[in-house]
Amino acid sequence: MSPLRTALLQSSGRPGSVAANLKVLDEAAERAAAAGARLLVTPEMFLTGYAIGDDVPRLAEPADGDAADAVADIAVRHGLAVAYGYPERADADVFNSVQLIGADGARLANYRKTHLFGCFERDHFTSGEQAVVQADLDGLRIGLMICYDVEFPENVRAHALAGTDLLLVPTAQMHPFQFVAESVVPVRAFENQMYVAYVNRVGPEGEFEFVGLSTLAGPDGIARTRAGRGEDLVLADADPAFLAASREANPYLSDRRPGLYGPLVQA
Repeated sequence: MSPLRTALLQSSGRPGSVAANLKVLDEAAERAAAAGARLLVTPEMFLTGYAIGDDVPRLAEPADGDAADAVADIAVRHGLAVAYGYPERADADVFNSVQLIGADGARLANYRKTHLFGCFERDHFTSGEQAVVQADLDGLRIGLMICYDVEFPENVRAHALAGTDLLLVPTAQMHPFQFVAESVVPVRAFENQMYVAYVNRVGPEGEFEFVGLSTLAGPDGIARTRAGRGEDLVLADADPAFLAASREANPYLSDRRPGLYGPLVQA
């Protein structure tokens, strides 16, 4: 299997305007495809903006809504898969979600954030209840997660045990927590023997200051690419052959002793 070239779109787009953000996504997809990418990942809540307050329910759409159709059209026209963050409406609930759409326009997977961060998220969203959501893409098992979720080691280990090869983490990481991008994410990739694509918003938005530093970390704990603090599109490869060799050399999963870990999951 050939490496999966993955593009990370570090951008806050235009908060409050779905149309403007779809245009940003379309332009990024064109650039990513020209650079050989077969997967493009956006930040958390990219479709609408993050700090949009009471506009969250107004702009929320179902997973198969008009915005999903527009993203599918972008994926098909540029010939690459797209994972995008958005507010998802499902009956009376609104979830902070990420959806993966294939290069053929098919909806491959949809994940709802399970660990909500701070009063803003708890006031506007319902927590998801499914920890591991996956899809197969170009020979790799893709896992989905959002921002704060990756800071819980149990969450990422669950993905590792389920066979995730590349974990996509759209995020809205703010100051002063940049150490998550710089240190926690590469460690998560190493201790779980997977690739982790952590894709952030950037700059001021409402009361928040997003720190950028989007990265794709490898199973050796080394960043394959890292964006700075401004708008950016960076690319790196998730290499199945390197991943297999790394897992053989670092047998964390096979050396586990689950019988000792019961207290970790007790309330």
